[in-house]
Amino acid sequence: MAKTKELSKDTRNKIVDLHQVGKTESAIGKQLGLKKSTVGAIIRKWKTYKTTDNLPRSGAPRKISPRGVKMITRTVSKNPRTTRGDLVNDLQRAGTKVTKPTISNTLRRQGLKSCSARRVPLLKPVHVQARLKFAREHLDDPDEDWENVIWSDETKIELFGKNSTRRVWRTKNAELHPKNTIPTVKHGGGNIMLWGCFSAKGPGRLIRVKERMNGAMYREILSENLLPSARALKMKRGWVFQHDNDPKHTARATKEWLRKKHFKVLEWPSQSPDLNPIENLWRELKVRVAQRQPQNITALEEICMEEWAKIPATVCENLVKTYRKCLTSVIANKVLR
Repeated sequence: MAKTKELSKDTRNKIVDLHQVGKTESAIGKQLGLKKSTVGAIIRKWKTYKTTDNLPRSGAPRKISPRGVKMITRTVSKNPRTTRGDLVNDLQRAGTKVTKPTISNTLRRQGLKSCSARRVPLLKPVHVQARLKFAREHLDDPDEDWENVIWSDETKIELFGKNSTRRVWRTKNAELHPKNTIPTVKHGGGNIMLWGCFSAKGPGRLIRVKERMNGAMYREILSENLLPSARALKMKRGWVFQHDNDPKHTARATKEWLRKKHFKVLEWPSQSPDLNPIENLWRELKVRVAQRQPQNITALEEICMEEWAKIPATVCENLVKTYRKCLTSVIANKVLR
């Protein structure tokens, strides 16, 4: 794995001289104690460029040999949690000394980049099978079907806390300047719970849930906001409603209410928030809200409503357009999840 020692100019010239007098690559290799492949490379270079001298290179030579690249790529493919330090040590034991940035650059050229591991619900075998069944059944559904779905969910947004994480450009010793800080308080300073929905045509209604939600309150929210959202979004006849398997959603009274209203409901696999594109919309909303830095709960609610209304319809359309990728991912990772 360590880089091989470069041949001297005299040795390279001898290879060419022996080749010109008719000796084979194997014979030259045996005579000079070299590999046949090394001899062949020198001869090909001489035939092409009429010289054995080192040619100008476009940049610094790679510190990790092709063999080393294969080894570290194979290592991280088997265990994605391998650290750069582990790979540095592996290469050092093999005779190649590199730094962590070199590891990062090498893996990036192989199409691999370091990302935060995504947190997902702990799945039991029954959940894996249900998700797989859902993905396979809907993988070939036309895009028009997904465009006729109203996606819904609830989320919590904190006033201060992890939702407000931001990076800043600052000079040394200016970390405590008010422009470079984010105010925090114990327990996040409070939060609000929201219910919202959207379709490929744009955001639907967004409602603050001010009390602990139960089945009756959930049905009231749907009664006052679901159909108006469908009308505002100009959903086609026979549109489908999506919500997850929260007990409030699957309660007998809620199911009966939906049946009486003649709402078509998308059958949903448990433990599958990653299959609901509204999760990406919540992330978009939280980023927008954090950038405006609300200072109290009242401002937080107002800003949430304003920023939700500003989300372009194209963002919603793209989330639905790429939905097939989510299903493909579930099928591809059935063994891993």
